[in-house]
Amino acid sequence: MKTLWIALLIGLPAVGFAAPEHPLLQRYAEQARQEDPAFAGFSAEAGKTLYFQEEQRNGKTMSCTTCHTADPMTTGKTLAFRKVQPLAPAANPERFTDAKKVEKWFRRNCDDVFARECTAQEKGDFMTWILTVGAQP
Repeated sequence: MKTLWIALLIGLPAVGFAAPEHPLLQRYAEQARQEDPAFAGFSAEAGKTLYFQEEQRNGKTMSCTTCHTADPMTTGKTLAFRKVQPLAPAANPERFTDAKKVEKWFRRNCDDVFARECTAQEKGDFMTWILTVGAQP
């Protein structure tokens, strides 16, 4: 017990107390290794950058924030004014629980914003970041 307290006080991870990795991250890591043998892991910072990255589409500036807002903990709105539930799992526990739905929305949203499919690296980076938004330390 004393070792745990020391580890917590100096900021070292305590063995056995790490949060379980999201199953989709495991899948994206496998896919990323197939896409790029030099795959070295996911980056929350790259995921955040992707979320805020702006692209010009049909004369309009688009990003994930166009519909999901700059704060993924809040409700958004599509371009057709339909309500979009919060994107962050901390605010919407149903997010990222159904792999088939996740893939469907990645496919649609990546095409809408970036005019292409997102790579496994990008999906994993995004997931690594969004899972931290609003999460308790």
